[in-house]
Amino acid sequence: MRTVRFHQYGGPDTLRVDEVPDPVPAAGELLIRVEAAGIGFADLQLRSGALRAWAPGLPLPYNPGHEAVGTVVDAGAATALIGTRVMVVSPAGGAYADLLTVPEAAVVPLPDGVDAHHALALLGQGTTAVGVLDKAGVAPGERVLVEAATGGVGSLLVQLAKHAGAEVIAAVHGEAKAAVARDLGADAIADLTDPEWAAGVGPVHAVLESIGGPVTRTALGLLQPSVGRMVVYGDLSGLPHAIDTETVYLRALSVLGFATALMPPERLAPLRDRAFALAATGTLKPLIGSTRPLTEAAAAHTAIESRTTIGKNTLVP
Repeated sequence: MRTVRFHQYGGPDTLRVDEVPDPVPAAGELLIRVEAAGIGFADLQLRSGALRAWAPGLPLPYNPGHEAVGTVVDAGAATALIGTRVMVVSPAGGAYADLLTVPEAAVVPLPDGVDAHHALALLGQGTTAVGVLDKAGVAPGERVLVEAATGGVGSLLVQLAKHAGAEVIAAVHGEAKAAVARDLGADAIADLTDPEWAAGVGPVHAVLESIGGPVTRTALGLLQPSVGRMVVYGDLSGLPHAIDTETVYLRALSVLGFATALMPPERLAPLRDRAFALAATGTLKPLIGSTRPLTEAAAAHTAIESRTTIGKNTLVP
């Protein structure tokens, strides 16, 4: 089978398509024929080496990809599952491939009427978006700054915050993405390509923080004293979150963290189910970005790093 791997840490050009033997599922595992694999930002960070502190023992060569939709083709003793279309969160990666082995507990049947790309847009990012908004406790009438508002999670957060009755300010890079954010329902735009982007934002009740670096510092300064809260759930810039604890103290702010990777499955499942339920009613409309073949995995990573993509980006065998 074909698999996309990097043999050393580095840029997108380290990704290459290798031919390897078909995997054989162990006891308690399923073999999935991949229909589509989701590209997560963690995949880029693993490839670059930015997550070596979290994953120091990463085996090289490594096949990234933690989200997939596909069909069960080998289920060991659980033969009734063969032929079932499923969604997968693979704890060990491996989804950028024709075939994928995963623990049986890692798969969820694909809901009727949901295509693979929409499922991937909701599986990880939808779970995160619902959890982040819960953590922020957004109330009707509040003003909320959503960073990376046209990304996989950000685009869903814009919609969820609007559904909660908030006034949404979308932080984006450039006018093309500003237009996308407005279509998603954003009330105002903060263009991060403008050094003075925060000047017209005004005070906000909540910041949904996913960029890091100077953007975090500026966004923290926009929070209203005593009621302002920031939920940190990503670092797209690769820079540390510049959070001044003295500012947090003197202005009585709240800074909260949210990381799906650290949550047990029993806490993630209800968040995921709510995301799919909201999509089924039309409240959430996942933003689908590019769909590329496995052979273009490097180009897909390059596009995401250059901030030219929107929504959920996927690879197909």
